[in-house]
Amino acid sequence: MRKYEGVFIFVPSLEEENRNQLLDRLKGIIEADGTITNVDEWGMRKLAYEINDLTEGYYIIVNFESTPETVGELDRVCKISDSIMRHMIVREDE
Repeated sequence: MRKYEGVFIFVPSLEEENRNQLLDRLKGIIEADGTITNVDEWGMRKLAYEINDLTEGYYIIVNFESTPETVGELDRVCKISDSIMRHMIVREDE
C-alpha cells in the first residue's frame, strides 16, 4: 500500500447533496482496495485563474492509502465527471 493525497475541485454551482454523492462514490473506490486516513473540506475558494469562466471552486482534500490501480480508477472517474473541474492525485513521500 502506498500513501496518496488527492485534491478535488468541484463545480461551485453543484448542490451539496450531489457533491456528497460524488464524494461518496470516490470514497467507495478508494475503500474497495485501501483506507482513507483523512478528508479535509476546504469549501469555496477563489481559483488562481478562470476555468471555463468560473472563478471559484469547492475544494476537498483526501489522504488515503491504496494501490496504483485504485489511483488509475479514481483518475478515470474524475476525468469523465462533469462535476469535477480539476483533480490531482500525488504520491506522498515515505
